[in-house]
Amino acid sequence: MNREDALDLLKQHLKTENLLKHTYAVEAVMRELAERLGEDADRWGLAGLLHDIDYDQTGDDPSLHSIKGADMLAEAGFDAELVDAVRAHNDHHGLPRESSMAKALYAVDPLTGLIVAAALVHPEKKLAALDVEFVLNRFDDNSFARGANRDAITSCEEELGLSLEEFVDLAIGAMVRVSDELGL
Repeated sequence: MNREDALDLLKQHLKTENLLKHTYAVEAVMRELAERLGEDADRWGLAGLLHDIDYDQTGDDPSLHSIKGADMLAEAGFDAELVDAVRAHNDHHGLPRESSMAKALYAVDPLTGLIVAAALVHPEKKLAALDVEFVLNRFDDNSFARGANRDAITSCEEELGLSLEEFVDLAIGAMVRVSDELGL
């Protein structure tokens, strides 16, 4: 499935504008990370774009979120690696993240939320105004963006071979490139 078809599928199931923007951010970072790691950027981008396809339906029930979405993607014909990455990105299930794609999606998902929150408190309220130091200062403040799982984000070091600083820098750059879509 190409991006256009995947986006149509996503918009059939996910209507919340901020959630759509979140999926665009995760897609951008997954693509950039795939390129950095020598992986298939199109496939990784689709995993990022579609990872929360079920959230409008399951957001209030973490026991269903990502399970239902993965099932939807399997029914739509996506490959097992992508389906498994989507299923395992929700820490609630305790599923193993075996592929590089799954490990990346797990780390990227909360990082994009942290970066958006950092942009919103920055005086310029723009992604382009952020730097690694600004984001890491917010990262170290556990009362800031409480929903951004710091352990998942720091898994980039062991699971992806990137320092936290490199990971944040890569993510900021990727998100800046789609900042118009993100409204930041």
